[in-house]
Amino acid sequence: QVQLVESGGGLVQPGGSLRLSCAASGFTLDYYPIGWFRQAPGKEREGVSCISNSGGSTYYPDSVKGRFTISRDNAKNTVYLQMNNLKPEDTAVYYCAADLKQLFKLCVLGPLEYNYWGQGTQVTVSS
Repeated sequence: QVQLVESGGGLVQPGGSLRLSCAASGFTLDYYPIGWFRQAPGKEREGVSCISNSGGSTYYPDSVKGRFTISRDNAKNTVYLQMNNLKPEDTAVYYCAADLKQLFKLCVLGPLEYNYWGQGTQVTVSS
C-alpha cells in the first residue's frame, strides 16, 4: 500500500526556517519523481520543488529558488524540504506527492503529473 506522510510543519516567524519530511512506504522512493506542493486558501496548488529519481535532478520555481532545498535519504525512504528565510507568502498547506506511473522519470512541477499524495502539513509564517 502506497503511503506518503508529511511532517515538520508549524508556526515560524518571518526569516525563520523549517524542514519538512515526507516519509514514503509501499514503494522505493528513489526510483520515482517526488514533488513538494503548497496550497494557500483561495489559491491553486503550486509546485515548490521536485526531485527526480536517483540522479537527483531538482527544480524550483523562482518564488522559492535560493531559499528552499529538496533532498532525499534513500535509507529512510524519505524526502525533505528545507525552507529558509521564510516569508508570510509561504504560508500554506504543504503536500508531498509521487509520480508512480513510470520509473526513472524526470520530475516536473505540475501537480497533475503526480498520482499519489500525502495528507499535507500546515506551514504558517507570521510574526
